[in-house]
Amino acid sequence: MQSILNQLVYFGYLQSIFLLLIYVFSPKNRKNINEYIAIFVLVLMIGLTGRVLFLSGIFGANHRLIVFSEFATLLFGATIYLFTRSSLLGKRFSSKDLLHYAPAFFYNTIATIIFILPSDEIIKERIDSGEQFRNILLCVGIGLIFNITYWIMSLRLFLKFRAKIQNEISYTVQSRFFLNFLIAIGLCLLCWTTMYFSWIVGSTLFNKSAWQIIWLSIASIILFIAFYGMKEPDLYKITSLVKTKKYLQSKLSNEDLTQLKSNLDRLMEEKKPFLNQKLLKSELAEMIGVSNPEIARLLNERIGMNFFEYINYYRIKEFVELAKSDKAKNMTFFGLAQEAGFNSKTTFNKSFKNLMGTTPKDYFSNNTH
Repeated sequence: MQSILNQLVYFGYLQSIFLLLIYVFSPKNRKNINEYIAIFVLVLMIGLTGRVLFLSGIFGANHRLIVFSEFATLLFGATIYLFTRSSLLGKRFSSKDLLHYAPAFFYNTIATIIFILPSDEIIKERIDSGEQFRNILLCVGIGLIFNITYWIMSLRLFLKFRAKIQNEISYTVQSRFFLNFLIAIGLCLLCWTTMYFSWIVGSTLFNKSAWQIIWLSIASIILFIAFYGMKEPDLYKITSLVKTKKYLQSKLSNEDLTQLKSNLDRLMEEKKPFLNQKLLKSELAEMIGVSNPEIARLLNERIGMNFFEYINYYRIKEFVELAKSDKAKNMTFFGLAQEAGFNSKTTFNKSFKNLMGTTPKDYFSNNTH
């Protein structure tokens, strides 16, 4: 088992070097790849360097090399947050972002003083007295708290973004990737937490191999998003899909809102803009000659739906009509849903059930004529 884990460490290390070389020497990939992915890979390489040097035996069985790998511990959480923020909100790297890495600098300085600089005799005395184990628990605990905090910040940012995006677009974007990404990181942190508390109570359930598996799991996640990012660069550019103009706040009267609702109803029935699978709220606002905040106010105060729900309501109505037509004889339900403006089967099924209270199959089974 340990031999396999060692080989995976070498593999991850070589892959991280390979990716960094691509980033440095390939302008095309450097332009497409989110810069935080490159930071992820650099952090990964730092985290694996000490382990590779220790396993290779170049400098002997010096456990200080393992401590060197721990320098990456506080770099992961901050990078996870900045990567999520950059992808969802479109914020590029700035000098202020370096503040997120300041705790890692102090952490690594303290780790150097405690674990690397002391002589072998002093370290042996600390091991015998149990002081070294307490120091390790303290540092691991700090790293755990730091990374969990940034993970929670990233998850909150994602959930807030996903809720907000439904008020701007009428279709499903590839935000599911970020949820899966955060879930995977969360599982690694959960294993890390479980292992940490088992060490505190003196349990022998987890050994060094388990700690190595967690590192390799995180490494696998980073390598996956890096390679996949080269293949699908738009995966990390969600913000570019939902750019909207900035407008002054709405000053419409109640009479204006009433007239605006009539205009919108007529537009939806006659022009059917919902058939556009990529319809934006700003585009619909432009069609009826109002601003983004004004149509948002209309949807909120007079219709009681957000933009996503409102557009999909009309798409469901269109789907039902199509399903009753001759066209339905040669098409699947999802094929008809696409004709009605849906771009996602999951969104279609969920929207249909929310509106009709049942699945499309059951609905038409009970409403055949």
